[in-house]
Amino acid sequence: MKKIPLYARILIGMLIGGIFGIIAVYTNTGWIVDDWIKPFGVIFLKLLKLVAIPLIFASLITGISGLSDITKLSRIGFKTLLFYIFTTIVAVTIGLLFVTTFKPGQSFPEEKRIELLSKYSQVLETKTNVIEKTKSDGPLKFIVEIVPDNIVASASNNSNMLQIIFFAILFGVAIVVLKSPKVEIVRDFISGINDIILKIIDFIMYFAPIGVMALLAGLIVDYSGNNPSQSLKLFETLGYYALVVILGLLFLGFVIYPTFLRIFAKFPFKNFYKEMFPVHLVAFSTSSSAATLPVTMEQVEKGLGVRNEIASFVLPVGVTVNMDGTSLYQAVAAVFIAQVFGIEMTFFHFLTILFTATLASIGTAAVPGAGVVMLVIVLNAAGIPVEGLALILAIDRPLDMIRTVINVTSDAMIAVIIDRNEK
Repeated sequence: MKKIPLYARILIGMLIGGIFGIIAVYTNTGWIVDDWIKPFGVIFLKLLKLVAIPLIFASLITGISGLSDITKLSRIGFKTLLFYIFTTIVAVTIGLLFVTTFKPGQSFPEEKRIELLSKYSQVLETKTNVIEKTKSDGPLKFIVEIVPDNIVASASNNSNMLQIIFFAILFGVAIVVLKSPKVEIVRDFISGINDIILKIIDFIMYFAPIGVMALLAGLIVDYSGNNPSQSLKLFETLGYYALVVILGLLFLGFVIYPTFLRIFAKFPFKNFYKEMFPVHLVAFSTSSSAATLPVTMEQVEKGLGVRNEIASFVLPVGVTVNMDGTSLYQAVAAVFIAQVFGIEMTFFHFLTILFTATLASIGTAAVPGAGVVMLVIVLNAAGIPVEGLALILAIDRPLDMIRTVINVTSDAMIAVIIDRNEK
């Protein structure tokens, strides 16, 4: 079994999970998947989340403290943020171009709109309440939230990734500035912790095929229930919208990114995608950039040859700052909802969506479904009815899986670009 490549083992797991899920749906035995198979997927996801914060903390400090001076760190940091913002703007622009060209919302049936608004009203209320709490916050609230007042409390929640990154950067910079034998001991200690976390990740990846199999089987049962024909009919109705999102994501992944790799890094995109394939499979099954981070770091360093000092800084920051797939989806979803409600979109609306989706992607937590919550901000800013969010909730999880693949691909691409540029 060890001789079989990781991506092949994960593919076999996905295939078996898909078969289990379909059989359970058509034989009305979904309870078997829920009780005896899905828990292994939950365990796998928990294991990945378990090492996410220790990995970000240890790898960031190890990478930063390994730099010879602060000027190099500031140069790498500036390039990283510049590329992240640039690719996010490109992603939102592509989303707006695709949704305005294909106009999926104009063909949406009136009766289905009423049905979905009614079906997902309670879910929508929960999502809206989350964002209502932030309406009274000032414009600099986001920056304030980055700075933690208790690092231990921040480390207890995976949604506080930016706070962990902020503290780790401060810690790493202090190590670079201080020249003392005692400080060297601390740096070696954290470097040792980083090595231990990476070995734990190796252990977890042995479990990946089983975890992915269980996640996919559970997903099929959850979304199909005991009436697969009704579920398929619902997806047919939303299929055009989903197709536009997927086409935009594919255009981003297979046209824009290879172009960027060729222009900025002179890196062959075939080799890039070959090494990233295991990462894509894990990202697809978990729908979480944070959960996929351990696998991303391993493949980017060992497969793509990016130096640890670059990967350990660029990738953890990208998990929370760079969300190209999510940004594209938010742009398409916002205009789609406006089309369904017959709202005429102006150039000002498009600029508002571009600006808001770019900023929202920076604050989006790297966990499943977080993009939906941030979409409320985009809808509010553009003056689009938030109630329309209910129209797309049914199809959101499959799209979340695909856009997570694009998110981690963008992070890895920029790590390669920064590494080549620094060389």
